[in-house]
Amino acid sequence: MIDFLRPEAILANLKAASKKQALQELARRAAELTGQHERFIFDVLLERERLGSTGVGRGIAIPHGKLPHLQGVFGAFARLERPIDFDAVDEQPVDLVFLLLAPEGAGADHLKALARISRMLRDESLCEKLRGCQTADAIFALLSQSESVNAA
Repeated sequence: MIDFLRPEAILANLKAASKKQALQELARRAAELTGQHERFIFDVLLERERLGSTGVGRGIAIPHGKLPHLQGVFGAFARLERPIDFDAVDEQPVDLVFLLLAPEGAGADHLKALARISRMLRDESLCEKLRGCQTADAIFALLSQSESVNAA
């Protein structure tokens, strides 16, 4: 079970016309659920994207960043209604986005969480199932089930 992902942090059919808009929507949801300021989250994500795209290939992006007053590692997941250009390493459009936020001092926890997400999303059959999910509950169940299988 991914302990840093909650059902209310899943966006099943996110409408976004651009990378910036997708990050804004994810920052908005993260702000609602963490109590952090939406603009600050968005700025942290944009700053990370300037270092290099978090579009890792095969339609997947894992935007991430660290926030000074966050209480713990936080994840949010979005399945985009339509794939968008994310400047991904393979130049393919992105439709699955897993946002990860961590407290500023959470070095190893942040890296472990990124590794778990990356490992999980390397499973092509899981990604195809995620693309077919229509509801947040179905996506959450699939991600939870996958994590417990991968952890075994």
